[in-house]
Amino acid sequence: MEPILIDLNDYVRTGEGANGASYDHKTEKNIMLKMYFRNFDAAKLELELARKVYAAGISTPEPGDLVTDGKTMGIRFRRIDGKKSYSRACGDNPDRIEEYAREFAQLCKKLHSVHVDTSQFENVKVRLYNMLAANPFFTDEQKQKIHDFIAAAPDADTAIHGDLQFSNGIFVEENGIRTPYFIDLGDFCYGYPMFDIGMVYLCCFLNDEAWTQEVFHMTNDMAKRFWYAFAPEYFGSDANLEEIEKTARIYAGLKTLIIERDTHRPMPQFRAILEETIFSPPSTGHRATDNNGD
Repeated sequence: MEPILIDLNDYVRTGEGANGASYDHKTEKNIMLKMYFRNFDAAKLELELARKVYAAGISTPEPGDLVTDGKTMGIRFRRIDGKKSYSRACGDNPDRIEEYAREFAQLCKKLHSVHVDTSQFENVKVRLYNMLAANPFFTDEQKQKIHDFIAAAPDADTAIHGDLQFSNGIFVEENGIRTPYFIDLGDFCYGYPMFDIGMVYLCCFLNDEAWTQEVFHMTNDMAKRFWYAFAPEYFGSDANLEEIEKTARIYAGLKTLIIERDTHRPMPQFRAILEETIFSPPSTGHRATDNNGD
């Protein structure tokens, strides 16, 4: 794919994340842009994945072209006008957190019920193995323990978002009907859904207050409320939520690999979870819990 040259002056900046910034076109209302700060290869990979995910029928904005302004690289998408993330919606409407959490849980269950063509996507275990090998902050002994945990996890051919923050689920509402979409699909793959649920748990329990407010637009107490509505909706009202949380906490620790890949530095607050779980046996954390709570 050769990038198309664009002029960023034609766009207005609307947001920023760890890896890039988003823009809306000033005159073409159906075009939005995601520009990467550093990793040009990541833009190409995300576009390839986004096209495959869209073709698989998963609800996500239609991907367009690879573009560059001569300095950075990005992707044009079909703009979802009037969109709002589930995290922003919770921050704007605290009295509706439980409603939004249950809706997000149903969206996640639907995603995790999709059986993908495994020749088209990467296995989550392979992806994590590669991140682990490239991580310079773990000792060889720690890497072996993480590798062993990943290897022992159940296998599945179902879709995984790969970075399942509640800010990566968006919706538009018209006449009281909400249409949801997943965004930021650069880590999309397939495998055991708990690899995704670990990120939801991390977002709800493991960030400091300032980070939660800056990134998710709500307090830590609000994020906890989100989990306590999300979990029984996703796993079933009769599921053993205490056991589910123990398992989700371990998978949340694995997200250290993604966070340290993106930040290029060790993250002690997330490594603490690994210290109390994977690095402190016995702690397999592998319980055969599916998204129906069985």
